[in-house]
Amino acid sequence: MAWDEWEQLKSDAAARGSGSARMQLNHVAPIEGSTTYGDLKVTNADLAAIGKEAHSLYDQLWKKARVAQPASESAAGDLTTQGFTLGKGLKHVHQRWEDQLNSLLDACAQIANHMHVTQKIHGGNDGYIARTMSSIDTLDAGFDDRVGAPGKKNPVYENPKPKKKQ
Repeated sequence: MAWDEWEQLKSDAAARGSGSARMQLNHVAPIEGSTTYGDLKVTNADLAAIGKEAHSLYDQLWKKARVAQPASESAAGDLTTQGFTLGKGLKHVHQRWEDQLNSLLDACAQIANHMHVTQKIHGGNDGYIARTMSSIDTLDAGFDDRVGAPGKKNPVYENPKPKKKQ
């Protein structure tokens, strides 16, 4: 970006913000036609779909992108043996292709595996949170000193019993 363009963008921003730079945090504009703000929500179906697509891409790359590898490696060896410098270049291209393909295959496998693990972890977290919240309600009910209506003291605690003499 040219310096003049940057200066123009800064002055435009200053004019819109009454001379001071402004930043908004923790805010997303409402979705058009909605009264709610954009919360991040991902369902297990969404995670499964992403994982399935990553696995499908992995399978396609494995089947189709590896087809030319043995032929190009063999051709590079033959050309080098015959004294052509093109063989060295072809071998270099073949090696780069293999490195990039392996990186892409690894990335697809990691995405697919991560989505699968994320489903299990978050499913377990949801269950744990539900169990924890329900046990808090149970504990709260057990520690409630009220016997009658809210705001009134429990009569058991109004008159302390005299201590026995020893």
